[in-house]
Order: sequence, then C-alpha cells, then structure tokens
Amino acid sequence: MNPHKFCFIICANNDLLLEESIHYTNHLEVPDGYEIDLLTISDAASMTEGYNEAMNASDAKYKIYLHQDVFILNRNLLSDLLAIFQSDSQIGLIGMIGYDRVSPNGIMWHGKRDGNLYLTNKKYVYPDRKEYVYSLTEDGYSLAAEIDGFFMATSRDLPWNTTELTGWDFYDAFQSMNFLQHGYKIAVPLQRYPWCMHDDNKFPNLFDYDHYRQIFMQTYKKCLGKHYSEILTSQ
Repeated sequence: MNPHKFCFIICANNDLLLEESIHYTNHLEVPDGYEIDLLTISDAASMTEGYNEAMNASDAKYKIYLHQDVFILNRNLLSDLLAIFQSDSQIGLIGMIGYDRVSPNGIMWHGKRDGNLYLTNKKYVYPDRKEYVYSLTEDGYSLAAEIDGFFMATSRDLPWNTTELTGWDFYDAFQSMNFLQHGYKIAVPLQRYPWCMHDDNKFPNLFDYDHYRQIFMQTYKKCLGKHYSEILTSQ
C-alpha cells in the first residue's frame, strides 16, 4: 500500500461526462510528496463489482470513489482530505453529504443533512477558487452514520458487498455501515462553499431501489434509527 498516493475510481457509461469530470481532477493541487492515479470502469455488472475491481487493482492508500457526473471545484481537495484523515486515525471514510442517523425507513435522504453540494442550476454563482481554503480549526467536520455515494473517499480498503448488491443502488449505505461496524468513523467536512458540483439533471432511475432498500433494512435492522455513535460503540 502506497501511503503517499491517491486514486480516483469512476464507474462510467458516458464519455462526455467522464471527460469533464477528469478535467477537474487533472487540475487539482497535488500535495508535495504525493501522486495521483485514475481508474475508470466501463463494463462493470454493478457498482460494487466495479469498485471492488478497481480497489484491488490500486495500491493507493487513499481512494476516491466518484460519480462520472461529479466535478470537483475545490482545487485543494487532496490536502483538505489529508487534514481530516490525519486528524484522527479512526476516520476511514469521508463524504460531502452525510446523515448522523440511519433513517428508520432506510432512505438516508429523509434524515437531517450535513455537508454541502452544488447541483446543476444557473442561479448559482461559484466563488473564486482562492475562496476554497479549508481549516480544521475554523471549519472542522461532522461525523456521520451514512454518506451519499456521489463522493466517497477512503483511507482503508474494505470490500464492497457484491453478494447482495448486484445493481446500482444502496452501495453507499451498505459501505457506510461496513466502515462503522469495523470501528471506523465517517467524516463530512463543513464546507463554507461546496467542494463538488453534481451535474445530475435527470430524474434518477429507482426501478430497483426499493428492492435494495428492503435488503438494507433486513441486513441492518438493529441499526435503523440509530445515531452513528451508537453503532460505533456497539462494536
């Protein structure tokens, strides 16, 4: 495992979106002594299969699982992630949007949200790049029970659930529980300005969503409605 390496991992089926997403990652400031890599998966049978394949192929300590339609606006992202990971060795997972409790009905969107995100909307005026400066002292982060899967950064490799998750839903909720149950904290930076933009201007395909929601609720029924601290302390 290379402790001075980041790897971006993207499952993609749209070359135009992927190209734009990579444009943003290519313009990030790389901390001194670190390097970055990129792995894209275009033929995965499921999100978890693609992520597992890339995870096992990379020797990077820090992996960033990114949707193809997410564009990183914070050019200091890598240094800012390092600051959070290095502030507490128990932090294993970082997201941009998180929820401090597991929703009783399994739908994380129904909970109180922490973090920040730009969605595609012309009314937003993005601040100057120099405004994206993160400080642990001034800004800090919150801890979460679950994070949204459009951006998931890890400092530990835990296998993604390919047995039960054979599609494209609930991989983020399952992996959040996986990290908590292995004793790792999940952090969400309190962003003055959103670090990412999500160009998700289409209604999501939720055809199989409820199927995986039922599996999630059955698998983690003892965690439903619980605060992240209750799950961590029970391990």
